Amino acid sequence: MSSFRLTGLAAATALLALATFTQAQTPAEDSSAAATACIDWLDHDMGRLNSSAQHDLCALTAGKTVLVVNTASFCGFTPQFEGLEALYQRYKDEGLMIVGFPSDDFNQESDSAAETAEVCFINYGVTFPMTSVIKVKGADAHPIFQKLHVKGEPQWNFNKYLVSKSGEVLAHYGSTVDPDAPALIQAIEQQL
Repeated sequence: MSSFRLTGLAAATALLALATFTQAQTPAEDSSAAATACIDWLDHDMGRLNSSAQHDLCALTAGKTVLVVNTASFCGFTPQFEGLEALYQRYKDEGLMIVGFPSDDFNQESDSAAETAEVCFINYGVTFPMTSVIKVKGADAHPIFQKLHVKGEPQWNFNKYLVSKSGEVLAHYGSTVDPDAPALIQAIEQQL
């Protein structure tokens, strides 16, 4: 096995080139790094629905526009899963991440994670990340929802919160706003 060694002028030139390369970042590279940074209040590992595995929300959402939705399996708005999945399929390649957070805060979620998963994944074909059941309102709300409360606490299931790539909570859409509502679509498209 032969070894390679730089000496004298060649070594100095190589070190100078390496130093210049590592220090010289263009503004585009700097903004790209900032855009892919984790949003601090989304830096949580969350249980995956009906699984012992975890979602790394930081990895899932870094550099993306995020739509956070509190869900329930036995609500009159549960069919919105279909529209949410269509929205996710339409915009995921452009940088949209939807994360569903099942909650029983309004007494419309199953006690069985398997049943909740069946509603989401089998009945509605959801492919966007779904977490284990959490609290979304009041003093016991998960820290993510405590942050989202700056735009209003959910008053029912299927509230939608639009979050910018930098972590700003931009808007809160109530249960009656369908996933294909023009105002929601326009707001998402402005962020992508």
